[in-house]
Amino acid sequence: MGIGMSGCAANLEGTIGMKMTGWAALMVAAALLMAVQAFAQGDNSGTGQGRAVLTVFAKHSEVAPTITQHDVSVRVNGKDANVTGWAPFQGADDSLELVVLIDSGARNLGRQFEEIAHFIQSQGPDAKLAVGYMENGRAVLSGALSTDHQQVASQLHLPAGPISSPYFSLSDLARNWPSRDRKARREVVVLADGIDPNNPNFDADDPYVHAAINDSVRAGLVVYTVYWRGSDRSNVDANTVNGGQSLLSEVTQATGGFSYQSGADNPVSFQPFFADLMRRMASQYAVDFSARLDRKPIVETLKVKIEGLGLQITAPEQVFVSKPAAQ
Repeated sequence: MGIGMSGCAANLEGTIGMKMTGWAALMVAAALLMAVQAFAQGDNSGTGQGRAVLTVFAKHSEVAPTITQHDVSVRVNGKDANVTGWAPFQGADDSLELVVLIDSGARNLGRQFEEIAHFIQSQGPDAKLAVGYMENGRAVLSGALSTDHQQVASQLHLPAGPISSPYFSLSDLARNWPSRDRKARREVVVLADGIDPNNPNFDADDPYVHAAINDSVRAGLVVYTVYWRGSDRSNVDANTVNGGQSLLSEVTQATGGFSYQSGADNPVSFQPFFADLMRRMASQYAVDFSARLDRKPIVETLKVKIEGLGLQITAPEQVFVSKPAAQ
């Protein structure tokens, strides 16, 4: 009798054990499924995308270099990013939007209007342009972006407003860029001396300059500057002049543009600057990438390397990384 009870107990224990094992397996499977889903969601939410505009020359040749996507590597915030696209701005993809932004203090600029007008009229037929003026910290455009370059050039006039911060105005332009085409090249040519009237002494950590950089990078702007000291600043000292030029260089380096100047004096002619600028804009490429994005969209540091000898590369030092667009 004792033996029979022991056998029944053993059979019952085995049956319960099998059921428990089945439940445990189901629980483990469910846990694994949840972990996989959580990982997938976390991986997706941790991936961002970005685009940068690069200028690439062959140093010792006028022939455009042959570059493929496999030649390009990108590091965002010090970490490798995945290059997802590489294309020159040519043909149907040559979508240029360009604003010439003039300092409100540049009331002695009249003799250069012919060169500025020629630069505007020399752009490709599909390029969209506008002229803007710095007024009380704003970028006031004389008209919408237009492919009628002659009409845009006719909107040039001597500025009449008081001295305004070029960095406030650049921030305003970036935040209110006159189009929503994020695939286009958004380029700005700033004619100013770079002196910040709100902080005239040179400060490498000028918050208004950093704000202008941040807003420009977020908007995808490539900023070029042409040094021009306005008539209201004819008596500023050399240190202030140098400080303004240094701040302009901070902006152009961060956005992948270039700063033009002729020492501390106003240039006799803009023509050499505009010729080089035209060459640069004809040698630009878009690089798309995916990178780690832990939280909300953010401005990160950028490093770009292209395999090949004899290449001169101008790339932005900062880039905006955002969440992938919804499909």
